[in-house]
Amino acid sequence: QVQLVQSGGGSVQAGGSLRLSCAASGIIFTIDDMAWYRQVPGRQRELVAASGPSGSTMSTDSVRGRFAIARDDAKKIMTLELDNLEPEEAGVYYCKAGVQMTKSSTIRTFWGSGRQVTVSS
Repeated sequence: QVQLVQSGGGSVQAGGSLRLSCAASGIIFTIDDMAWYRQVPGRQRELVAASGPSGSTMSTDSVRGRFAIARDDAKKIMTLELDNLEPEEAGVYYCKAGVQMTKSSTIRTFWGSGRQVTVSS
């Protein structure tokens, strides 16, 4: 139906930078909201940043000014630039997209499989 394929991430020292990408494919009429979540073992998956269908963006207070979310609806790709990373921001990052598969269908939510971000002090 719809697949979100993630790439990027990796391992850096504190203060380093990484990039995450999320590419959507399949039966897609329009993409509504897109978002990035982080999950740490033993903790609930948490919202990091999001982008609305008009291109508006939001991010949590802790990452604002260092993480940048962007979307290219023509290519159906969303990216997250992570700058000046801190150890507490390590975890598995997941992308999420709300997709309208046809013009007459409701919006359904799809998830990527996650990418590891490791930050050493």
